[in-house]
Amino acid sequence: MSTTETPDSATFDIAVAALLDRIVRRQASVGVIGLGYVGLPLVQAFAAEGFTVRGFDVDDEKVAKLEAGESYIRHIPSERIARLKASGHFVASADFDGLAEVDAMLICVPTPLAAGQEPDMTYVIGTAEAIATRLRPGQLVILESTTYPGTTVEVIQPILERGGLRSGKDFYLAYSPEREDPGNPDFGTAGIPKVVGGDGTAALQLAKTLYDQVVIATVPVSDTQTAEAVKLTENIFRAINIALVNELKQVYEAMGIDVWEVIDAARTKPFGFMPFYPGPGLGGHCIPIDPFYLAWRARAFDQETRLIGLAGEINTAMPGYVVERLRQALQGRQGKGLETARVLVVGLAYKKNVDDLRESPALTLIELLEAEGAAADYHDPFIPEIMRTREHPELAGRRSVPWTAESLAGYDAALIATDHDGLDYGLLIDNVPLVVDSRNIVARKGLQSDRVVKA
Repeated sequence: MSTTETPDSATFDIAVAALLDRIVRRQASVGVIGLGYVGLPLVQAFAAEGFTVRGFDVDDEKVAKLEAGESYIRHIPSERIARLKASGHFVASADFDGLAEVDAMLICVPTPLAAGQEPDMTYVIGTAEAIATRLRPGQLVILESTTYPGTTVEVIQPILERGGLRSGKDFYLAYSPEREDPGNPDFGTAGIPKVVGGDGTAALQLAKTLYDQVVIATVPVSDTQTAEAVKLTENIFRAINIALVNELKQVYEAMGIDVWEVIDAARTKPFGFMPFYPGPGLGGHCIPIDPFYLAWRARAFDQETRLIGLAGEINTAMPGYVVERLRQALQGRQGKGLETARVLVVGLAYKKNVDDLRESPALTLIELLEAEGAAADYHDPFIPEIMRTREHPELAGRRSVPWTAESLAGYDAALIATDHDGLDYGLLIDNVPLVVDSRNIVARKGLQSDRVVKA
């Protein structure tokens, strides 16, 4: 907890009590900054509970679509956005002057990696500066973007205090990590507990009370640094365990053992084991990035994160391993090298059944294949065209090829990178002489063919 002034139970700030009352009565207005895969679900959650929500984004095209009642995220239907607009509880804007009119601001902007696997705080800092010029007494500011411990009080707070207002006295600052899982039908925003840490007791109570209105449970922790560490721990846990099974996949392959069969058998143990599954590499905005945020921060305390570093090496190397498996299979079965092969990458999204390209290993697979001279196309029913990305701008504009027998028959090999549920994998096997499956989807669908090679 910071040393800024915070009210105790005897001298509780009247302004805090008034804001708490407005929150409980759904009269407080909420501003969500960043209307992407985290911000837009938050908008829905608060608007569904009767809050007036203002959404802010620098992307004029996104704002225009939302104002027209249209969604740009597949698992959030346009009909839902249209209902929010019709209810009068939601307005989207690219004019950040409206921040001065809301009671609570939730920051949901990207936190990518810069060169050298260091945190890129450009979006967080820019957002804090936009808030600082409009901040008024009594407002609550909550950072949701995943970041390293210390960001809220060491980066956000000094920027917000430039105008003379003080955290814990004039405004209230908290951190609550987003826990979105895009496309997960079982867990939406409202059904996922929210971890909350505040810069002082007033900020914690305000943030907790705000989220209490829209989520199943809140989990208060001692300060913002602890809350920041919680999110990193969750994703580092996943990254390390995925690295483990990715390594085991390679070891067991050399031994002639099917790693997926091993994991499925091991998961029958009712205690002491949690299944993780290998793949062609990590994707999404969290797991490939978050571990390096902690590794970078740890160096400032003369701490070495050896396990995190090793997991990163293993996971980063997986696309190369998968391409090598494809090369070996092509040479062994068809006597063909990658330099003369036509390859179809099946699935472009970083996970199944979504249209999310962030950090997708499939993009790396395409680049690796083409670097070897292969002609690489892709099919993804959720991504008809590749939008521009920071890491792979040269792939922008490419379009998904048809999923027909005639189209599939033109390829020497198919590489399954994403295991979308709705595809007819039987059609793929019938028409492509070699199918390299990095997700084990063919076996999980109950299909058997000597054309299929697991990778």
